[in-house]
Amino acid sequence: MDQRITAASADAVASDQGEPAAVDFVRFCYRRRKVGWPELYDEMCAVAGRGLYHGYTVDDLSGIGVGLTLFELPSMAAIVHRVVAEDQERRRRSLQAIRAAHAERSEEPVADEHAAPPRPTGDAAPAETGPTDHLPRLVPTVAGA
Repeated sequence: MDQRITAASADAVASDQGEPAAVDFVRFCYRRRKVGWPELYDEMCAVAGRGLYHGYTVDDLSGIGVGLTLFELPSMAAIVHRVVAEDQERRRRSLQAIRAAHAERSEEPVADEHAAPPRPTGDAAPAETGPTDHLPRLVPTVAGA
């Protein structure tokens, strides 16, 4: 293998922390289109090609640590995975807070989403059908819809 290629690929594998400006760029692209790697790479290229992030071109973005070339993809993928994981964790915590607030308001215990459902007893009478107080149903929507 050519030593220039080996050296370039070794330099491109950066820490997954990334530079703050590069992380902000990835967050900007992720907010535009909530997809993971490699689909987000396409969005990053489109944003860079059109100068949609603060008017930065591809050359400007490379100056702040955003590399869209083949050799820089491993470090960009690491940043993307971190940004997506942070967003999923934030959503999970928000959902828990919403459920807890609803349970407080309706004085129902908050069910653990990972717990097994309660087993019915053999002599239990069927529940009456009628209006019941359910947890809010959260439906994912497309941003900007």
